[in-house]
Amino acid sequence: MRQLLWWLIGGSRGGRNRLRILRALNDQPRNTNQLSNDLDLNYKTVQHHLEILEESNIVTTEGNNYGQMYFLSDRMMNNLDIMEDVAEQAGVDDDS
Repeated sequence: MRQLLWWLIGGSRGGRNRLRILRALNDQPRNTNQLSNDLDLNYKTVQHHLEILEESNIVTTEGNNYGQMYFLSDRMMNNLDIMEDVAEQAGVDDDS
């Protein structure tokens, strides 16, 4: 899991946005539009990152189309400490 999170968060340009999305989903489930508005990110950008996170089994979904909600997977919920550790080591901070 640590290697996967390094690739998703620490090793790519989109890591900061993916970290922001994961932290937001940890607070509460959201759909793409809600994430876009809450994080002040382009809808297509959020959609792209969610696809990557879903393919990596980091997030799961319920529902269809516009109402589709995203949740952290059980695997991710069990490894939040590793996510925060990777974010700190990689110098990725969601405040900038």
